[in-house]
Amino acid sequence: MKTLTVSVVTPDGQVLEDEYEMVSCKAETGELGILPGHIPLVAPLAISALRLKRNNEEHLVAVSGGFIEVRPDKVTVLAPSAERAEDIDVERALAAKERAEKRLAEQKDIDKVRAEAALQRALNRLEIARR
Repeated sequence: MKTLTVSVVTPDGQVLEDEYEMVSCKAETGELGILPGHIPLVAPLAISALRLKRNNEEHLVAVSGGFIEVRPDKVTVLAPSAERAEDIDVERALAAKERAEKRLAEQKDIDKVRAEAALQRALNRLEIARR
């Protein structure tokens, strides 16, 4: 079966580069399913799971937004942060979730958008780690 080279990169470096048969992700405009030979595309990503399929197995990567660039033979994800499911520190994600919930509950002089984004990132990481 044909494959795509998938590369996930953050400011801290490369998180993943491997061959996959299909990529699914959530762009800000909706779900994308990408197979080899896909037309070129660039789209902003939502905080979500990047789902990579190979040999009837699904591999997950938590991405905190960013962009996806699709070419017929390669998919590149540029994200502020990304973690493979097996690398997610569940304790750290739970602590981040609790901090964000506490900030939102206090309703003091906080950046509400930033706190909500932190909560969404933590929830995404926890959901992916539990799959």
